[in-house]
Parts: sequence; C-alpha cells; structure tokens
Amino acid sequence: MIRLALRTLRHHTGGFVASFVALFLGAVIVIGSGGLLETGIHNAAPPHRLAAAPVVVTGDQRYEYTQQELVFPERLHIDAALAERIEKVPGVESAVGDLSFTAALAEGGKVTGHGWSSAKLSPYKLTDGAAPAADGQIVLGKALAERTGVRTGQQVRLLVHGAQHSYRVAGLATGPDDGGDVFLTDAAAAQVADRVGRTDSIGVFPVSGADPREIASAVRKVVDGSPIAVLTGDERGRAEDPGVVADGSDLVPLAAAFGGLSAMVTVFVVAGTLGLSIQQRQREMALLRTIGATPGQLRRLVLGETLLLAVVATGLATVPGPRFGRRLLSAFADAGAVPDSIAYRAGSVPVIVGVGTALLTAVGAAYIAAQAAARTRPTEALAEATLRRRWFSLFRLIVGVLCLAGGAALAWGTAGSAGPDAAGVATPAAMVWASAFGLLGPVVVRAMVAVLRRPVGKVSGLAGELAAHNARARTARLASAVMPVMLASGLAVGLIYMQTTQSDGAERAFDENLRADLVVTSASGGLPLGLVDTIREQPGVAAASAQIPTTGYLEPDEPMRPSEGEDTGPQPTEMAMQGVTPQGLDRTTAFQAASGSLAALSGDSVALPAAYAEDHELGDLVPMRLGDGTRVRLKLVATVEGRRGYETALVPASTLVGHTDGGLVPQISVRAADGTDPARLRASLGKLAQDQPGLRVSGKEVLEAAQADADDTQEWMAHLVLGVVVGYATLALVNTQVLATAERRKEFMLQRLIGATRRQVLQMMTVEASLVALAGIVLGLLVAGATLAPLSMSVLGTALPGGSPWILVSVLAGAVALTLATTLLAAWAVLRGRPGDMAGIKE
Repeated sequence: MIRLALRTLRHHTGGFVASFVALFLGAVIVIGSGGLLETGIHNAAPPHRLAAAPVVVTGDQRYEYTQQELVFPERLHIDAALAERIEKVPGVESAVGDLSFTAALAEGGKVTGHGWSSAKLSPYKLTDGAAPAADGQIVLGKALAERTGVRTGQQVRLLVHGAQHSYRVAGLATGPDDGGDVFLTDAAAAQVADRVGRTDSIGVFPVSGADPREIASAVRKVVDGSPIAVLTGDERGRAEDPGVVADGSDLVPLAAAFGGLSAMVTVFVVAGTLGLSIQQRQREMALLRTIGATPGQLRRLVLGETLLLAVVATGLATVPGPRFGRRLLSAFADAGAVPDSIAYRAGSVPVIVGVGTALLTAVGAAYIAAQAAARTRPTEALAEATLRRRWFSLFRLIVGVLCLAGGAALAWGTAGSAGPDAAGVATPAAMVWASAFGLLGPVVVRAMVAVLRRPVGKVSGLAGELAAHNARARTARLASAVMPVMLASGLAVGLIYMQTTQSDGAERAFDENLRADLVVTSASGGLPLGLVDTIREQPGVAAASAQIPTTGYLEPDEPMRPSEGEDTGPQPTEMAMQGVTPQGLDRTTAFQAASGSLAALSGDSVALPAAYAEDHELGDLVPMRLGDGTRVRLKLVATVEGRRGYETALVPASTLVGHTDGGLVPQISVRAADGTDPARLRASLGKLAQDQPGLRVSGKEVLEAAQADADDTQEWMAHLVLGVVVGYATLALVNTQVLATAERRKEFMLQRLIGATRRQVLQMMTVEASLVALAGIVLGLLVAGATLAPLSMSVLGTALPGGSPWILVSVLAGAVALTLATTLLAAWAVLRGRPGDMAGIKE
C-alpha cells in the first residue's frame, strides 16, 4: 500500500498541489506566529548605548507581589551614591552612572542628553576636539553635527527642562546613536535635568577575568530589599528603554491572538482542502474495496499519501517560517505596537508547534476521510462514492454544539468587558464562532438549498434546476467549498469592524472630554507648573489647566506582602490618572463631580471614578501607587463619572509632577473667553515664548491629530492581521473553488455529449457558485454578527458596530466576485476540451 500511495501521487496532481500549498503556507504562518510569541516571552532587548557594561543596575519597573504582572510606566530613578557602594564590591573595577534627559537642540531638533562619564558605557569615542570640562561645554554626536552643520568651537542652544542654555561645542564623538545624543559634564547634566543626586542606571565594569554573573549576584546582595534590578545579557536593554518591560509584555497577548487566529484558520483550511481532495477519490477507493482491499489497507493508502505530502510541505516551511516571524516583529515595531529594541528570539519550539499543527491536522483530516470510505461495505462502495450520502456525523454535531456554547459564553464575557478590553475577549470569540459554524456548516447549507431550490429554478430556469439538484445531492462537497468563503468573509468583516468599533469608542470618549480651544506645549521637554497661572492671567483666557497623563494604581486594603509571592497576592486596580490644576478644569475638560467638589483637589487628594469609589466615602484616605511606584495615601475629595473603560482618576498636578519622567507639565489646555477669537489668542500667547523658550501654542487639532495617530496604529495592526489571516483564507477560497470545479471534468463532458452547450454548463456553474457564495456569506455574517454585537454593546452601547457600511458591501462584493471568478475560470478551462475527449479521462 505504501508503494501504491507513492505511485498514486502523480495521478492526482491538482488535489495534491492544493493540499501542498495549504499545508506549506499554514505551517509558515503558525511557525512565524509561534516565534513571535516566544519572542514576547523572552522580551529580550539587546543593549546599544549600555553595551560596554557587562552588568547594569537600574530601577525595577515591576509591580511586585501581584496576581498579574504590572509595570510602572514612569522610570524609577535610583540614588547616584549607589555607584560608590557598588565599586566596593570585590571584583568590581568601576561603576559609572548614566543619566538621560530629553532636550531639543535649537539648531537640530530633539536630542537625548547625558553626562560625559556615561560615554564609556557605549562606548562613545571622540573624533574631534575634547571632552566637556566645564559647565558651558557640550559634545555632540558626529552624525548630529554633520546633519546640523555644527562644528567644534561653535555655540549651540539647548532647550531642556523648560529653559534655554547656551553651550560651546567642545568636541564630536561617534557611538551607537551619534545622530541624536549630546553630552554635558556630569554636574551640568544633573543640574539642567533637575536630577541632582539621582541617576537612571549604573554600568558596572568587573576587573579583568571576573565572571559578570558572579559580580551581578554580589551586587544584588548590596541592593537587596530595594526596588532595584541588576541586569546582564539582553536584559540590559531594559535599562535603556523601560518601555521594553511594559510595552514588550504586550507582545505576548498580541502574538497569542494572532497565532490563535492563524492556527484556527490553518486547521480549517488544511482539513477542508485535504478532505475535499480525498472526497474526489471516493470512486477510486470504492473500486479498491470491490476488488478486495481491506479497510486497513485503504486507511494506510490515504494516510501514507497524506503523510508524505505533509512531511515535505512542512519541512520546507521551516525555512521561511522564522523569517516570516522576524518580518512580523519588524512590522509590529514599525507600527509602534512594540518597542523597536526588542530582538527576535525563537528556538525550536515554534517550529515544532507549526510543523506539528500542520501534520496533525493533515493526518486527522485524512484519517476521518479514509475512515468513512473504509467503513463502507464493498457491495455499497460504488453507490456510496457516486451519491455521497454521508454528509454529516454525530461527532461533528456534538463538537459544533459545544463550540456554539463556548461562543455564547465568550459573547457574554465580551459584553461585560470594559470598552478598551472588549476586543481581547472578542478575538477568541471569533475563533470559536467560526469553528462552530464551520462544523455545522453542512446543516446550514442543506437547509439553504432546500429553501432556495424552487426560487432558483424559477429565476434561472433549467441551469438553476440542475445546479440545485447538484447542490442537494452533493451537500458534503458543497459544504467544503463554502467553508473558505465563510472564513474569508466572516473574519474580514469581524476584524475590520472590530477595529473601527474600538476606534469609534476611543474617539467618542476623546471628543466628549475635549473642551479646550488651544493647547500649550514645549519643544524643551515640558513646561513649568507655574506657567499655568501666567497663562490664566492673560487677556482673553477664560480658563487654563495643566494636564499630566500617567497611570496610577488603586491598592487593595490588605497589605502587599512579599511572603505571598507572585500569583498569590491581591491585585491592584490599574487606571488612567491625570494630574490637573482644579481652577478652570470644568471649562477645559468634561470632568464633572458626581459627588464632592473638584475644587478641593489640592495637596494629597484624589478624585476617583465613581465605579472605583464604591468601597470608599468622601474623606477616606485611599491607598494608591503613582506611576513611578511611589506609595501614597490620598484623601478622596470627589468622584467623577466617565465612559466605561475610559475612566480617569484626577490628582493635583503639584502632587503628580514630581513622579513623572520629565518632572514637567507636558501640556496646558486653554479655553478662550466668550467673544475672543482663538486665532488671535493663539498669537497673543505665542509671545510668552520670549520668557519661555521652546513654548508652542497650537489649536486643539494637535490633540485630535495625536488621537488620530493612535487610531492609525490600531488600524495598521488590524490590517496587518487581516492581510495575513484573511489573505490565507482567501487563497484557500481560490484553491478550493478551483479544485472542486476541476474534478468535475467527466461530469461536464457527459453533459456536453448529451447536447449541453458550453454556455449552458457555465450558466449552471454560475448558479452553483452563487449558492456557494451566498451560503458562505450567510455563515460569515453569522460569525461576524455573533462577534461584533456584544463588542459594540460594550464599546458603543448599541448592537451596531462602528464604521462605514461600505466596508461590509466591499467585503461581500469581493467574496462573491472571487468565488464566481475562480469557479467560472476553472470551469471554462475544463470545457476547452471536446466532448469526445471524455474517453481519455482517467478514473
């Protein structure tokens, strides 16, 4: 039977090519997605600017002793004096502090400033001039100097921390980011960044021959009990970019959702294509049964062919699979979904999973198809192959009903989730709904054929009658052709409208809260808090309020104990937090007190969203953590209402500003007085730049543009997922329609012999293709509707998703056009032969 299996491969080229393509591409996608998931688990970010230091000490951004991992968004600064203690550790040659701050070079845009001693950590090397030796000197990266045309000895202006400073260029240096780094003396860097006595990281250099891992272990003993991390290897990159810890962890759920969708589509496509390919050989298997082949021999024949094909296809997929994973990571980084410093790290596990998924699916589909043929008695085999009466099974019904129950449970969870989190539940719901309707597809297809049989016959005449009879007699074959249409249309509609609905929800929340006419920002990294009062006193200004966005944490009443350990301690509530000045807050934003008064926001106080203040009363001291991990107890002075999922806690700006990365106010919202032209007020406020270098006054379109940029990132990500997953399903649609049509060559030639014209056969196929497209679209809309309705209820409060109706029209029109085009082109290719050629058609 194995030899027979090898020989039969060349006689079924069409079916095996279709199966090979489905297996190969499916394995590539699953391997790439698995590699992305493993990359997120490793979360490796090789260092660049700190690459020369084998050990790096920095603030620990993790929120410890919680059930789920949380990461503080603001950098935790550490005591600069710690470097002296580390240098006393045996085996340590030196410890060098690194302080980074955002600034702007008047001659060349945004830059990052450092103290000169940290140049050793890269290392940076001087190519011209000398190191900065006095407070008025600066060293520029060589690429930055070339881009701006600045030379050694020239004067440059640096805007930093809300002030302008003038420096003489003492030298130029080359290093990892010499297009954006500048260096001052250590004392000047700490002074202008307002971080005297604090630093971001400390690079540790062991003595020659010392083991960095042993040195790291010794340093951990020195800092034990402090929120400090000691990093080696790829982990050192986290000290350069703390966002790797927070944003890098987002890659895991992102890759899991993407990989889950990909694996589900792969299983359906591979199983459907192989099943259809084997169904087409039922007559051949029936003949084998009648001449004495045993059920076991028949199973070995089918499984041998499938296994040979699957091993070759998946083996070849192991080459482009990891490359596809790297391309995906690069695409996610370009979209801003993950930090671009994260490196692709994937071993053999994704390859094993990808190959295993494709192999198991292929063998499983082949076994089920072969089992059906093997169970048939030899005397019934030919009749069964001709009529294909078995179109459904009890096992398929049970699994389909279970998937329906699972989809309903996930729909309930989606509707109960907060708006921004609803898509995380809706995505697996789409997978389960697609599985349910895919398994129950033959039932739906048979019911639709029964309902449409007479109307189709009346509308399209004899061709329609014949098409309806074909569909009714061959439900299993029709259902196999319908599944790719369902996947392509259902996932396309579901994923696109999922993104547009989320975008509409975020836009509504943003628009509801926007009341300002102007926004004041700075090119120097931020604005001093005192500038709010200055702006409020300007003629034509009705109100002005600082806005400092960050993230805060509402801690549980029970203490967070180290002894409880990870996954066992209580879980703090993470929420958006905004530092504000209460004067004018009600005029520049939509925040309104549901209880208490926002005017009471001063000192250590907070206004909590009403949904999070149910266990507290006004006047209570609420235990919280700020964005940099600082524990505080804030007095509850008010509660505020907010759109579900977009609630924000309000804290006085004076309390919060010192616990942010920059230590400044990012923006000030301004409302123009009645009768004042915002354009004139904008010009008037612009004059403040004389005393506040780098100050910028813009219309509210700046905030709207920032919101649009965030939406664009989400849209880009949705289109990336759509392109890969739905693109694969669409390819399977084309594959299946061509395969299902081409195998009917003998049937078409028989129709030609009894007098049917090519046009009549094509008319029949047009009706059949229309039935396939209609059934697939109905099933696809059921998948999309069951997914989107609860999502829309959560995000928008209505069952209708957000987004243009033309999206739906375009997707459905594309599905119909693609199904008709592939079917008719395949039929036309078959009909090119003469009716008399039927004698040469092989069984």
